[in-house]
Amino acid sequence: MSIWSRISQAIQALASGEGLAAVFDRLRAPPERGVAFTIAVIALSAKMAKADGLVTRDEVTAFREVFQIAAEDEAGAARVFNLARQDVAGYEEYARRIRQMFGDSAGTLCDLMEGLFHIAMADGTYHPAEDDFLSNVAAIFGLDDHQFRALRARFVPDAAPDPYSVLGVTPDMPIDQIRACWRQLVRDSHPDVMIARGVPQEAVKIAEKRLIDINRAWEEISTAARETA
Repeated sequence: MSIWSRISQAIQALASGEGLAAVFDRLRAPPERGVAFTIAVIALSAKMAKADGLVTRDEVTAFREVFQIAAEDEAGAARVFNLARQDVAGYEEYARRIRQMFGDSAGTLCDLMEGLFHIAMADGTYHPAEDDFLSNVAAIFGLDDHQFRALRARFVPDAAPDPYSVLGVTPDMPIDQIRACWRQLVRDSHPDVMIARGVPQEAVKIAEKRLIDINRAWEEISTAARETA
């Protein structure tokens, strides 16, 4: 059974009058957490679209890039999106339910934030309302300001990304410690590790950009260290 069939089942199981947020209280264990991850990205993307007032074709394309939605599954994805947009529950309620589900895995919450950043930046602009939205969601998820800035540095091209921020390190750290952080980030981005965290196979593509960014950051830092040695 495809993940989209399982998503349809989860939506159909909602009792009359229940909002989409109720799904997150029911899908707490693998493999259902992979279903919940996908629903979470769709639902929060819908709420984010309301924040900046529009849904662009680029954002729809970006979502398809992350989840590789087949033509026969588009109606199911659209149903989740529309349910979230129409739901009276605010995005804060969604984020709190999702935090409760994935609270034992900060890595999964970061994976989810990466998906949201990818979609937010699909049209090439970063709206102030999107920044407020993503900052608040990150805070509800329990990410600190440093983690949020590291994510934003990788996705928002308002300036050249600071390689130290991308790796979550500081310039005064010993190079061996920075190397250890880089290696851990590479390990955390392995598809098997991501799936074990509850990220569905369909969304593992999120890690491709992460690996490019963290390897580029390490190359910049290590090159600078060799030149000054």
